[in-house]
Amino acid sequence: MSYKEKQNKDSILHEPMVAYQVSAPVPSFYNLLGSSKSLKLSTDFDIINLARKGFPKSALLALAKKISLNIQELANILHISERTLQRYEDDAIIKTEYAEKAVELARLYTRGEEVFGSMDKFKIWIKTPSLIFKGEAPVTILDTSAGFDMVFKELGRIEHGIFA
Repeated sequence: MSYKEKQNKDSILHEPMVAYQVSAPVPSFYNLLGSSKSLKLSTDFDIINLARKGFPKSALLALAKKISLNIQELANILHISERTLQRYEDDAIIKTEYAEKAVELARLYTRGEEVFGSMDKFKIWIKTPSLIFKGEAPVTILDTSAGFDMVFKELGRIEHGIFA
């Protein structure tokens, strides 16, 4: 047997491939969305499918309660009238665009909790007017995707110690 044949033979791996399969961890923001027994979330694709189908109103209200938003603040963020939101039955499925906003809210509040070290501190910050947001509270600009981006960027600055 030549050196080249021996080297190729030694480099072949004979182990089962299944041993190397790793399941992805569930992001922590799923906990804010998964309060309803009807919501079983384990992967990003589950969130995509759920957002495409829409959330039950009860899950949306549970999210709002966990992040201390009243129905008026939630309605403003979702671009829906408060009365229309109240008219939905608890098990009624809310439209896709509202579900996407709910996912973004859950991601934002989870990120805020990571940066501030507690959800309570983040809830105070997000409702406090700031010069960075031209005197508005960050929660008031969450009705647009640009507002979400600005708040996420500001959280990154805070995390790295850049306050202006």
